[in-house]
This record gives sequence, C-alpha cells and structure tokens, in this order.
Amino acid sequence: CKWQIDILKKWGFKVQSPFAKLPTAFKATAGQGGPVLCIMSEYDALPEIGHACGHNLIAATALGAGKALAERLKAEKIPGRIVVMGTPGEEDKGGKVYIVQRGGFEGIDAAMMAHPSWRTIGDLGSAGIQRYMVTFTEKAAHAAGCPENGLNALDAIMLMFHGINAWRQQLPEPSRIHGIVRDGGAAPNIIPETASCEFYVRSPDNAFLAKMCKRFCDIAKGAALMTGTKMEIDDKDMPYAARKANKTLDGAFLEAAASAGLNPVQWETPGRASSDSGDVSLVVPAIHPYFAITKKKTASHSTEFAKAAGSAFGRKQMLKAAQALAQVGYRFFTDQDFRKSVTAEFRKTM
Repeated sequence: CKWQIDILKKWGFKVQSPFAKLPTAFKATAGQGGPVLCIMSEYDALPEIGHACGHNLIAATALGAGKALAERLKAEKIPGRIVVMGTPGEEDKGGKVYIVQRGGFEGIDAAMMAHPSWRTIGDLGSAGIQRYMVTFTEKAAHAAGCPENGLNALDAIMLMFHGINAWRQQLPEPSRIHGIVRDGGAAPNIIPETASCEFYVRSPDNAFLAKMCKRFCDIAKGAALMTGTKMEIDDKDMPYAARKANKTLDGAFLEAAASAGLNPVQWETPGRASSDSGDVSLVVPAIHPYFAITKKKTASHSTEFAKAAGSAFGRKQMLKAAQALAQVGYRFFTDQDFRKSVTAEFRKTM
C-alpha cells in the first residue's frame, strides 16, 4: 500500500489514505471534471505461498494503466478523472465490500481491473459467496468407560457433512459448497464436547445464494437436533455478491487485449470462483477480465502460479494488460457514445 501511494504521489496523483476507514486502502486521483473512471488495485498475498493469485501484477497493472491515462488526459486536455483505488483483502476480508458500503464508489462512472490467469479471457462473472463457521458443543465423557454420559459434538459434524453431501446432488451448475473440519476433538478416548467445521457456500445467482444459505443453516440445525447438541453459526468474514460483468466494457477490453498482443480466447464456462469485485459490479459498470502470465495451464493458488507472477514473462504480460486497460479507459474518456452504451448495458443488467 505504501509503495503504491509513494509512487502515485510522485506521478502527480492526489492520494487519500486511509480510505473508507481502511488503513491499507487508498484512492488516488488525477485529472479534472468528469467522467470518472476507476482502476482497482489488489495486492494481498496468500498464507505460505505468497503471490500465488498474482495480486502483485494486478497492482502493477492498475498503476501502469492509471499513469498512462493521467498523462494522456493532461497532454490532450481531455476532461475527466482517473482514479486508482487500492482495495485490500480480496482473498477473504472483502475490502471492496466495505468501500462500497461506505460510499467509496459514489461519483465513479465505471470500474475496471485485470487479473492474472493461465489464459487471456473476458470477464466470466463470479459466484457470490457466504462463509460459515459452525460449532457444536455438548458433553465430554470417557469413550470406553462411560460413553452413555456424553453427547458427541463430532457426531453432529459428521451428520452435517452427510446432509451437505446428499444436498450436492440437487445443486445446479455452477453452484458450489465445500467445507473442512476445523476441530474434531482432543483424543479418541474422549467424546468431543466441542467440534467445529468451516464451509463456503457459492452461487452465481444472488437470489439462489440466499436460498442456499437458508438450506445450509437448516442442515446445521438438523444435525444439532439429531445429536442433542447445541449449535452456533458464525458468518465468517464478509459475504461477496456475484459479479455481473458489463458486456460493453468487456468487449472493449478483449479488442484492446488482442491489439496489445495478449491473444485472448473465447471461454464460455461461467466463473465459479468468488471476488469482492462482485459488490462493485452492483453499483457501477465494472469488469474483471483475465490475462495470461503462463504459457501452459497452471492452477492459481499454487506455488507454480506464484513463480509465474514473479517471472519476466509475467511482468511482460502485465505491461500488455496495463496497455489494454489504458486503451479502454481512453475510449471511455473520449467516446461519448461508448460511455452511453456502458451505462445502458449496466442499467439493463441491473
């Protein structure tokens, strides 16, 4: 965050930080008047494996595109403001959600970013997500000497997993639910008085996600009833809405990506991962396309992808992505019909 703020100030941007009450967020602005275009910067890493999602390149792409647009607006005396917005905690804390809720996108006409991947594609949308921590508690006892005196919290966890697995058969594509056991007890000869599990519930349809969340909570209650245990559900971290890509902006990015040499490909499978950019897409026209930083299929959130995010090829591709975003931004500032189409598409989608 500090590195970006320092360099943006050096480039002549006016920087506000903390922003939206977040100490590691910022809003950097250059230009005068309107329209106002925002390029979002992400920069959080992952535990143990570092930039295995390539957010270092997202930040660099945002700053590169922002710098190019600021210089062009000034040189050609084009009215408008370019905003580079630092949005921390995308992986689980939801910085963009807090910024949206606190009015950080008010006055902004559109928002963009570009995410590293193993291929260059448009914005496929994303799944909304709700995270849960479920804890069951009751009564410990010696598992051999007096099991009749205990009530097993781990049994509730196991029954809950069985209920979730049976439910999966009826879930439509690409809705997802996946979980792990966080605490299953201390020793085999002690009936666990406490056990907990963590689940992620996802759907690309925000209304269907709400129904999934209700069903999930009902399954947890059922497991507690079947085992005679007490159950507590914690809405872990900030929920994210499903992202609705602006097709007009996305089409412009794919054209610019092709001219920049990123070789975009057609990809019809809807996005199944989740991002806090989904909440942004509900308040302003927004896109979250992807650019290739590897020459072969490589899974994100892996050590191989972290290496790609720090490679010479990854940096070369990042510069092309910055160029593509800058081209879209230049068109947004100079082509009134294009801006109207972006706004019309957003209203139709909403």
